[in-house]
Amino acid sequence: MAVGSSKAKQSQLSNKRQGTAFASLAGSGFFDKLAARARAIDSLLCVGLDPHVGQLTDKSASGALAFCKRLIDATADVALAYKPNAAFFEAFGAEGMAALKDYIPAEIPIVLDAKRGDIGTTAQAYADAAFTELGAESITINAYMGTDTVAPFIKDPSRGVFVLCKTSNPSSKEVQSLRLAGSNLAVFEQVAALAQGWNTANNVGLVVGATDADALRRARAAAPGLWILAPGIGAQGGDLDAACAAGLDANGLGLLVPISRGISAAKDPAAAAREFRDNINKARTAAAAASADQVCEQAEGMAPYQKDFIDFALSQNVLRFGSFTLKSGRQSPYFFNAGLFSTGQALAKLGRFYAQAIVDAGDKLDFTVVFGPAYKGIPLGAAVAHTLYEGHGSDVEYTYNRKEKKDHGEGGLLVGADVKGKRVLIVDDVITAGTAIREAMDMLTAAGAVPAGVVIALDRMEKGGGSELSAVQQVEKEFGIPVVSVVCLTHIASYLTAGQDPALLQAITEYRDKYGVQA
Repeated sequence: MAVGSSKAKQSQLSNKRQGTAFASLAGSGFFDKLAARARAIDSLLCVGLDPHVGQLTDKSASGALAFCKRLIDATADVALAYKPNAAFFEAFGAEGMAALKDYIPAEIPIVLDAKRGDIGTTAQAYADAAFTELGAESITINAYMGTDTVAPFIKDPSRGVFVLCKTSNPSSKEVQSLRLAGSNLAVFEQVAALAQGWNTANNVGLVVGATDADALRRARAAAPGLWILAPGIGAQGGDLDAACAAGLDANGLGLLVPISRGISAAKDPAAAAREFRDNINKARTAAAAASADQVCEQAEGMAPYQKDFIDFALSQNVLRFGSFTLKSGRQSPYFFNAGLFSTGQALAKLGRFYAQAIVDAGDKLDFTVVFGPAYKGIPLGAAVAHTLYEGHGSDVEYTYNRKEKKDHGEGGLLVGADVKGKRVLIVDDVITAGTAIREAMDMLTAAGAVPAGVVIALDRMEKGGGSELSAVQQVEKEFGIPVVSVVCLTHIASYLTAGQDPALLQAITEYRDKYGVQA
C-alpha cells in the first residue's frame, strides 16, 4: 500500500569524491568506518575479490594475488569496501591464505566472505582465524544454530559480522521463506529481528539478496538500524533500483552493494567500477525522490476524502482557526483537538477516513493487527479495525493496552489479539513529540510483535525537539517504519486556497515557513 498521488521531492546526492583519511577512525567500530567512508567518497559499491581459477592466467596463489592487486589498483577510489571470498584463497593452501592478507589499503573496509557457522570453541577458533590471524574487519556468518554461533564473533565491538538472512540463490526460499508456526513472519524475518537484538555494540549487519526486493524490504522493516550486504546485482539479475528502494536506511545509507564478475571480467575494471558506483547513486537518488514526499500528499494532489475530512473536522470544532498558544509556546493560526470527535456518528466517520488512508497507502503498510495505544488510540483502533472489515473486506485483528499492568485474570498490559510474531499497525490521533509512539514501540517489541507503521489523523509537519526533522520524520527515521496521515498541513493550506481566504492562508503559510519541514 502506498500514498497515491504525492509528488516526489528531489534530493541531491553528489557524485563528487572527497578525501579518504581515516586515521581518526582507528578506534571506531567496523560499521562506523563503513558509514564514514560511504559519506566521504559517496559510494555504496563493494568490490568482490573472487580469484577463481577460471579467471586466472597464472593459476597459483601468486596469480590470485596479482588478480586482486589489479582490481584494487583500478577501483580503490570508488570502492566503499572489498569482499574477498575466502574459498578461492583457501583453495591454494597456505600460500593462498597468505595472499588473502596482503595489499588491501588500510583505510578501506574489508568483508571476509566466509559464511562461518559453528558453536563453542570451534566458533571462537573461526573468529580468531578471521580477526586475529587474517586481520579481517568483518566476516559473513551463518547463524543457523542461533545466538551460540554469533556470540564469539561479536565479542570485539570493533569487528563486524554480516549474518546470512535471505540469500540471493534461487533455492533460498526452500527454508528461509518458510512461515514460523503460529505467525505470519518468515524465517528470514525472524533472523533479521534477532540480528537487530544482537546489535548492542553496533557490530552486526545482515546479508539479504538483491534478487528478492520484497524480502529486502521486509528485512529492512525488521532491522531498521542494520547495514545490509545485498549480493545479486549484475550476473544474478537483481534489480538495482528495486534493491535501493527496499534496502536503504532512513539516511540513504545502510546498503552495501557487492559486484564481482561485473568488474573483474570487464575490459576496463576502473571504468566498470565507476559506472556501477554511478548507477548505484542514481538508484539512491531515485529511491530518495520516490519516498521523500510520501509522508504527505502535496496540496494539489488532495484526494476528495481528505477534503471531506477537513470539512468534517471543522464541523466538529476539532479543527479551528484563530490564534492559539501551543504547549511549545508557539503561536499557531490553527488548532486540532481529536478528542472532540465524541459521538458514535463522529467515531464511525473517523474510522472511515483512517481506513481510506490505510487503503490508499497500499503496500507501504503491511500488517495483520491494529494496535490502539491508551487512551485516545483505543476507540480509534477499534473503529479502524471495524471499518476495514465492513468497508473493505479486510478482517484484521485488534489489540490495545492498559495504562497499568493487571496482576490478576489474564494479566499483562495488552488486551485483545496476541501480537507475538505479527506485523502491527499503530493507530493514534497525532504525533506531537513521539513519546506515545515510543512507548507503544517498547510494548509491542517486548511482546514479540513487529511494528509495521503508524497512522494518524493530522501531520502538523513542524520541527520539534531541537531537530530539523518533524516529530513524524523523527519516528520514521528512528524506527524505520512509515507514518501515514489522513491529512497534513499542506492539505489545510490547499483547502484554504480553494476557499479563497487569503488572510488565513497567509497566516498558515508564514507559520509553515517559520516552523515547518519539507514533506
